[in-house]
Amino acid sequence: MSEEELIEGCIREDRDCQGKLYNKYANKMFAVCLRYSNTREEAEDVLQDAFIKIFDKISYFRGEGSFEGWMRRIMVNTALRSRDKRALKFEPGDIEDVDEPSTLPTIIGSMGVKEIMNLIGQMPEGYKLVFQLCAVEGYNHKEIGNMLGINESTSRSQYARARKYLINLLEKAQAEKK
Repeated sequence: MSEEELIEGCIREDRDCQGKLYNKYANKMFAVCLRYSNTREEAEDVLQDAFIKIFDKISYFRGEGSFEGWMRRIMVNTALRSRDKRALKFEPGDIEDVDEPSTLPTIIGSMGVKEIMNLIGQMPEGYKLVFQLCAVEGYNHKEIGNMLGINESTSRSQYARARKYLINLLEKAQAEKK
């Protein structure tokens, strides 16, 4: 069954099509949810909530862009709404306040994705969230600002600080390997 047929079936609320769509995308979307959740259980809840929204709003998908991208955006937005935003700490300041090394350590090329994601997981929550939205999901700082209710400049400075923090973690990991 093609993606278009699955979408049409889901619009008709065909349970078989909904199940097939869920099975086709659940693993990829769960990985997205995990990046924005503190626990697997929280990620599972986000996944379920987001799929309910997807099935509820699927008739609004206009075929502009990829369906997977449309679903990913719903997953990210659902995950962000599930977080207690008051617990996130965003450091004030401008990007000019951040002194970032000009090059990334060469160790990043020798690390696996799992190791890098583990390092990202060690970042403070505000850094990690902005870094993932920008570097992993590809949102721009204006979009991130709107999603998180922060200024675009705050998003930029958080991203710069996150990069610096990650570079320091990478350098530390490189020193430990020697």
